[in-house]
Order: sequence, then C-alpha cells, then structure tokens
Amino acid sequence: MPLTEGEHTGNRIAYHRKRAGLTQRGLAQKIPYSYSLLTQVESGHKPASPDLVATVAKVLCVDVTSLTGQPYVTELQQDRLAELVRPIREALDLYDLGADPAITPRPTPQLVAAAENLCRLVRATKLHDAALELPDVIAEITTAAYRAPSSEIWAALSSTYRTAHDLTVKLGYYDLSTVALDRMDWAASRASDPLLAAVRQYMRALVYFREGEYTIGQRLIMAGQDTLSRAHASRERFAVAGQLHLGASIIAARAHDHSEVTAQLAEARAYASRVGEASDVLWLSFGPTNVRVHAVSAHIEMGEFGEALRQADEVRIPNDWAVSRASHFYVDRARVQMEAGRTEAALKSLITARRLAPQQTRYHAGARETIRGLVHLARRTPDTLDHLAAWVGL
Repeated sequence: MPLTEGEHTGNRIAYHRKRAGLTQRGLAQKIPYSYSLLTQVESGHKPASPDLVATVAKVLCVDVTSLTGQPYVTELQQDRLAELVRPIREALDLYDLGADPAITPRPTPQLVAAAENLCRLVRATKLHDAALELPDVIAEITTAAYRAPSSEIWAALSSTYRTAHDLTVKLGYYDLSTVALDRMDWAASRASDPLLAAVRQYMRALVYFREGEYTIGQRLIMAGQDTLSRAHASRERFAVAGQLHLGASIIAARAHDHSEVTAQLAEARAYASRVGEASDVLWLSFGPTNVRVHAVSAHIEMGEFGEALRQADEVRIPNDWAVSRASHFYVDRARVQMEAGRTEAALKSLITARRLAPQQTRYHAGARETIRGLVHLARRTPDTLDHLAAWVGL
C-alpha cells in the first residue's frame, strides 16, 4: 500500500479492513473492543494500543507491521540506517557456507569481546554503530567457528545473532529478526549452552506476543523453562529463569489472566531477591527494577491505568541500567500518563525517552502512537510536541 503524508495506524486498519470486506461494525464484532473505540482509532482520534493492533492483525490475517507501518523507511534513510540493513541480511544468509577463505579471524578472546561489545552498543542504543559493525563480526566469528570449533566461539556467534535480532526489532524489520532467532538457535545448539537456548525461547515468545499469539507464546516460555532445567544451579540460571517469568507475566496480561500475572510476577520477584540487579547476565537487565517495570507494563496491558500510573511513579531507574530498557519504560509511562489525562507529564516522559535513546524512540511504534495521541488531545500544540511529532515523521 502506498504511503501518504497523513497515514497512521488507524487508517491502515481501515484500509486492510475494507480489503477484507468488513465494515467497522463487522470488525468490531470479531475483536474484544467496542465499535466506538474502533471508529475513533481509525479516524485518528484515539491511539491504537499494541493489543488492539495485534488482535486486528490476527483477525485480518496481516502482519502487525502492515498496520504500524514499520519499518519507517523515510526516517531510516535520514539516519543512514536503511543502507545498513542489507549487509545484515546477507550476513544472516551466509551462515552455512563454511569458513570464508578471505578472512583471518582474530583470537577467540578478542572475538568474544567483539560480540560482547555489540551487545553493549545495542543496550546503549547506538544502533548505527552496532549495525555498521555487526556483519563483519558475524562473518569473522563464523569463519573462526568452522575452522576451530569450540563451545566458546559458538556461544559468541549465537550472541551476534541475538544482537541481529535485537537490532532489527528496534529498526522495525521483524521478518529479519525472525531469521536472526533461527540462526541464534543454530549456533546455540552447537555451543551446548542451555542458558542461551532458554533466552532464545524467551525471545521467540515475544515475537508471538507481538503478533497476538498468546497461547504459542506461553508454550515457548514453558519450553524455555524446560531447557533451563538442564542447566546447573547458578546465579545466571536464576536470572534467566526470572526473566522467563517476566515474559510469562506480560503474555498473561495480554490475555487478561489476572491470577496468572500475579503468580508469574511473584516467581520473578523471588528470583530477583536472590540475584539482585543482574544486568551482567546475558544482557537481560533482570533484577528487582525489571520486575517493577514489568508490573507496570502488565497493568497497562490489562487496561488498569490507574494502578499502572501509581506503580510507574514509584519506579526508580538505577543510573547504570541499560538505556534501552530505561527508554522503553519512559515510553510506557508516557502512554499511561496520556490515558490518565496527564498530557504534560506524558510529554516529559517522551522527551526523557528521546534524550536517553533517540534512535530507539524514533522507531518505537508505541512512542509514535502516544505522540499522535498527544497531538490530538492538545488544544494548542506546544512547540516541543510539534518538534517531537515532526522528528518521528508524523
């Protein structure tokens, strides 16, 4: 579908609804949302929540990105990121060709450090730098793995594929992120690392969560827990186990299963009390702060905006927390502040998210929907909001 200047998620929903031969009332009868809300979303008077988008996409048999408009190519081109996607795609595709005769790999410790640095760049939301380095690092570690295979080098390769997944998700290339997860599994199995394998199942669950396939997401979380049971008891295993429970809590929240949300958060909280802030474990940022942040997200997903706002106001982000996670929290907080009518506070939260992680915020579908919602609510648009809307391409 060709893009137009005034295009937004709502009119994309209308477009695909009409292609499916459904009226607004016909679509409203197939989703757990009212006709009134659907009409407001389609007209742009209300932002589309992630759950509504996922539900509509499932009913209309289209990808979520067809409704959100991702990837946002114009902005990617402006940031010189679009040109970096093809080399990543090629690096993911050449995994089975063996060693590249033109490459002389560095020693394993240096390659492991390079893989770790890519994770560090993504957590710092230096997306351009990570995208620029990633293809060469994948090629070099792949060659090293074929020439002198070891668990350590295969684990490093699995880590680079995970970085590819994280990066392509942030840029809106969800098809490519799925390929990256398949490659991550391919390398993790050769590393014989149950922690990496469990993290991969967690990330797969989030893919299905985003698409509204909550039952599959729950099954993948259970598969991750089963894989993790084969690992030795350690702080790292407990951190991964806790993160799996956090993933399960958000999936349960989308399904509006309050009791399951409570149970999963309680399990995660128990693990967090044992490991503390464990941002050093596989770059998961697991710990008490992440449990509190996920509790806020769960209340948002269940539409309990008052409780979400109360808990969000109590969250204190550690200074050394990954800015990617911190920025995501401020986007969520902006959404719930907007829903509660606290538009000035919502704008401040979005500005904080942008300050912390400008590239990530620019390509975050939720940030764009919240900005659009604030623009609609504002009787007189503040200059800062005008600038923010223009910056994300609205």
